[in-house]
Amino acid sequence: MIKTENSRNEENVSWRTWLAVVALGVSSFAIVTTELAPIGLLSPLAAEFGQTEGKAGLIVTAYAWVAALAALLSATFLGRFPRKPLLVGLMLVLTISSTIAAFGSEFSTLMGARMVGALAHGAFWAMIGSIGAQLVPSRKVGLATSIIFGGVSVASVLGVPLANLLTQLDGWRTAFMVIAALSLAATLAIALTVPRLPVSTTIGVDALVDVLRNRTFRRIYLATGCAITAHFAAFTFIEPFLSNALNTRVNLISTLLLVFGVAGVVGNLISGKLIDRYLKPLVLISLTLMAVSVLAIGCLPADSSAFVVGMLLLGWGVGVAIVFVGLQTWILRLAGQAAMPASAIYVAIFNAAIGAGALLGGIVLSMTSLSGLMVIAAAAIAASLVPVMLIKPPTP
Repeated sequence: MIKTENSRNEENVSWRTWLAVVALGVSSFAIVTTELAPIGLLSPLAAEFGQTEGKAGLIVTAYAWVAALAALLSATFLGRFPRKPLLVGLMLVLTISSTIAAFGSEFSTLMGARMVGALAHGAFWAMIGSIGAQLVPSRKVGLATSIIFGGVSVASVLGVPLANLLTQLDGWRTAFMVIAALSLAATLAIALTVPRLPVSTTIGVDALVDVLRNRTFRRIYLATGCAITAHFAAFTFIEPFLSNALNTRVNLISTLLLVFGVAGVVGNLISGKLIDRYLKPLVLISLTLMAVSVLAIGCLPADSSAFVVGMLLLGWGVGVAIVFVGLQTWILRLAGQAAMPASAIYVAIFNAAIGAGALLGGIVLSMTSLSGLMVIAAAAIAASLVPVMLIKPPTP
């Protein structure tokens, strides 16, 4: 039998519980791939529907902001709904959204389908972190969060190139259909493995306000907004930076991006092993590693060694993966019964930062060079160290 709240204090966690955690990890990969994959499809989408690439990009930016709003609303309106049926229903909405997008004949249909999917995305993501905390004992929350949000890290770096590859092989509609199939697989995994769980007792606007009154939460949210916005401002333009600023050969760019993706997986393995014991130092070291790596990349001359670039991307990828998991784990460890509203605010800030990062990156790029963008992003990541240093280390 899968362990629930009543058995959280037992020494051992059943393998079926870990299957449920893995199913949530697969789901997080599916939802973030759904969000970010169109970045690699903007040119064919713009050509198909007669739009500029800037307007086509709204299907990513608007999606992120709608998901941010949905995360906040979920804490207010969905807190008392049974968790398992709600998760299954939201994943089905995401599946249907991608299916409609794949067959849409008008840009408005594509945009509408994406916005409906974004509503389900925000609500789903706001819940899965707190559900992980319900499934396992508090001493295992960091490991469970690493598994669940490992899907976020992997999707953040692999979703775009995989969608682009599928588009090259068989068109962008096939890419959306594969994403829909992935979402359906995640739906079935949740239905088969996640147990029935007690609903949240801390919901509504008052719960959100109570969370925001807490100085520690505010500092974590500030660090999240700063670091994630800076990361996506830089990472959105990593491909043109490699090709234009560093004159990297085309056949090496995909390899270097794969290095970044592998680094994300390594970062999740590191966080899963260490984060429950060394949360604050691990987050501080990871933010520092990110800042130093991005700064060094921005300072590289043209025609730099691919090995050097790869090592810096490795540091960046490991750092950001640990930060993703570390800040979410910190929220869940502090929140207790307020896990749902606290996680909802975190997810809202995270998704808003994705949209803001790409937007601000473009604005900064209009005023400076690609290298200058990297240096500014590194400074912003470094600034996120300040609120983290001011936070008292959490108890294991």
